[in-house]
Formats: sequence, structure tokens, C-alpha cells
Amino acid sequence: MTELWRLNLAQASEGLKNRAFTVTELVSSCLARLERVEPLVGATLAVLGDQALSQAQRLDKNGFDPSQELWGLPLTMKDVFCLQGAPTTAGSRELANYHSVFEATVVRRLRQAGAIFLAKTNCDEFAMGSSTEFSAFQPTHNPWDLTRIPGGSSGGAAASVVAGLAPGAFGTDTGGSIRQPAGLCGCVGLKPSYGRVSRYGIVAYASSFDQAGPLAMTVADCGRLLSVVAGPDDQDSTVSRAPLDDYQNPPPIAPRDLVLGLPRQLWPEDLHPSVAQTLQSAKDLLTKAGVKLLDVDLPNLKYAVASYYILAAAEASSNLARYDGVRYGFREPDQDLLELYARTRSHGLGPEAQRRILLGTFVLSSGYYEAYFRKAAQVRRLISQDILGALRQCHYLLAPASALPAWPLGAFVDDPLTVYQMDLMTLPLNLYGGPGLCLSTGLGPDQLPVGAQLWGRPMDEAGLLAAGQLLEKLWPPIARPELLA
Repeated sequence: MTELWRLNLAQASEGLKNRAFTVTELVSSCLARLERVEPLVGATLAVLGDQALSQAQRLDKNGFDPSQELWGLPLTMKDVFCLQGAPTTAGSRELANYHSVFEATVVRRLRQAGAIFLAKTNCDEFAMGSSTEFSAFQPTHNPWDLTRIPGGSSGGAAASVVAGLAPGAFGTDTGGSIRQPAGLCGCVGLKPSYGRVSRYGIVAYASSFDQAGPLAMTVADCGRLLSVVAGPDDQDSTVSRAPLDDYQNPPPIAPRDLVLGLPRQLWPEDLHPSVAQTLQSAKDLLTKAGVKLLDVDLPNLKYAVASYYILAAAEASSNLARYDGVRYGFREPDQDLLELYARTRSHGLGPEAQRRILLGTFVLSSGYYEAYFRKAAQVRRLISQDILGALRQCHYLLAPASALPAWPLGAFVDDPLTVYQMDLMTLPLNLYGGPGLCLSTGLGPDQLPVGAQLWGRPMDEAGLLAAGQLLEKLWPPIARPELLA
């Protein structure tokens, strides 16, 4: 029973259903694992052990409930989801002592499905970052190499799954923040289509980009989690009312019936050797199985990074204006109102958040809105047209999750432009709002995970999951690292 933390979501569910172990035993195993490895990994900001054990004991007492899809399954939640009885900090000093009085729709639906919340996971401040080093509280370490980053901003969520703290987690993806850490840590991450999952109760970064999604060890587990949280929500007017598909049993697809497009702009010759070698082996396996690989062109993709960071920073500038020290959150005392604003935001927000707010305020200012924001919005439309046009030539687009394997902690902290440029691999998906799935292609020569991602047409999560399950069978799976095992 002491190794229950090793189970993936489906295995844990089957064991609970068959009474091979109790919910309390499963939760206790995960909490014991968390206590052992968390000091090394730094994946969590708040551990909800007492609440989790109390809920587990209650479920055991009442007995298995087949109507609850996630009955007794422990999860971790990125610390941007409002969850009653727990702090919601968004990785920022601004919200260090904030406890929400309501719950996010995603949290509520998971709770109704019988899930148990073990912890809130670390993230870059207000989900702004690609390494989970820009948290106000601590960096998170990659479970495969504790000297390296896990990716971001959902690095804590990805690390919690791979380190065995929980069989599933939820993060948010604004420019790749689920897919990139999934690739760098060696798990599966699903970014649903924009509007497929409610954003109500999620601390906002960039409202036209943000989307919540699951991370787990298998594609099927991600589909299971999506099936619980997807769908319309009266609390969020941006949620799509398009019909839901069966994400747990997507229609199978044969290798010879699958055509994957390779955007040449995302397969440059200067990919890191470890990434290039591992992905080439993965492509060879696809070709051998009969999957057709097709070169496609996305001519406007060279403008994607500039367009995204102008638009996302502008939205962040607007969304984060509410953290002014007056209504809630961190407050730096002062007698003068303007000085209160300045001191509170200067001391409460970290350097990356301030950088993006300043950029966003600039591009929205009088005299610059037309030159920057409007142009960026026009370029966003052109890039979306390019990607959707390419998807008419193939079923899905295939791209690396990152141009580099997980890099050393601190390597790019003082070089944000380099990190912004590396986001080219993931952020175009958020520009057009389609679904994306990242899964591991194996370990590179340096024994670090290398991930690849699939991009699909908006609202085609079921087809994407089917393709992902096929690729998962063709590519050699990797187990969790033997971190303090």
C-alpha cells in the first residue's frame, strides 16, 4: 500500500472501484510522498492534508459512488484556481494572504465528481513566465533533474504529477503554460479550445488567451478529467455552447488514416541536439507505422511572438489594475493615494509582472494603440488564418513542445527576451484558440524528457485525444523518475 502514489488516474480509480485499497490509503500514500519529496521539488504552495484526509474518510464511510466520475481521486490545483478553505495567491505577494470566498467552476465540478484536492501548486506570478522561477515564494525544480526548471507557468502542477504527489492536476495555458511544462517534465498536458472550459474563478492573466486544462500521466487520464470540467457555464459568457463529445472514448484512428502537418517554422535546423535527435526518432516511428507526415508553411508565424506579447501584456495591464492596495490583497501603507498605488504595486508585484504591465500600459496608451495593439490584433487574425488553412491539409499539426530540454535554474532569469522567443513553439496555438495536446516522446541523450505537441481545430478535443492515444502507443512511454523512490 505504500506505493499507491505510483498509480496513474485510471489505475487508482480501478483500484478504488474494486476495493483493492481505500480512499484514505490512497490519499495517505500521496501525502506521505509529498512530505518526502516536496522539500526537494518545491511544487506546492499550500498542502491541504487535513481537508483531504477528512474527505477521504467521509467517502470511505459512505462507500463507492459510481455516479461520481472521479470518486476518491486526489488532484492538485494550480494556485490560480479559487478554492474555498485554501489560499489563492497566483504565486504573488499581492495575494499572499488572500482566501477566496467562492470556488472556480472547474473546482466545483471536480468536487461534485468526487475529486479530492491535495494541494495548491506553485506557478509563475499571475501565470507570467515559462519556468516557475517567477513565483514570489519559491522556484519549482524539475523532478528529473533538481538543478533544472520544470517549465512554466504551470510548472508546479506538472512537477506534482511527475513526482508522484498526485495522479492528476489542473493548470492554465495562456501561451503554452500547460504544454511546455508537460513536455519538459515528461507527462501529458491538454490545453482545451478557448471557451471549452469555464474561466470563472480563475485569476486572470490575459482573458482572450487563458484556458484551464488537465495534466496527467496518460492521454486517457486527461480526457477523463476534461469530460468532468468541460461545458457551458452561466457564470462565464465566453464559454462555448458547442456540443460536448465523448472525451473518454474518442473514436479510434488507424496510423495509416492519420496525416500530421509539420510547420517548417517550428522545426528549425538549430533545435537543441538532444531535442532534435529524440524528435527525429519519434517521427521515424510514426512513419514506420504508416502515419503520413506533411510539410506545411505558416508564413506569418514569424510575427507570433511579437503579436502575442503585445496583446497578452495589454490584457494583463487591464486585468492586474485591480491589485491597487485598496480593495483586497497586499497593501503598502501610505497617506497619499497615488503613493499608496505606486508603493503597493512596486513592492507587491515581482519583476516579470511589472515588466509585462508596463509593456501593456505602453501599447494601450494614447498615440501607440493604433501602432501596436491594433496591428498585433490584425496579425493575430493572419496567423489564425495560416494555421486553420494548414489544418485543412492535414488532421493535426505536430511541433516540439520546446526548442530546448529543461534548462538550468537561473539560466535566463536576466534574459527574458530569449525565453519569450522560445515560446514560439507553443503560443501560436493560443492566438487562434484551438486545442493542443502535449505528450512525451521519450528521454533524450541527456536523460531529460522531450515532448511533442499536437494542434487541432477548435472544439475537436475528441479527435485530438484519439490521435494522442495512437501516438502514445507508438512512442516509448517513460515512467516517473526514481526520485527518492
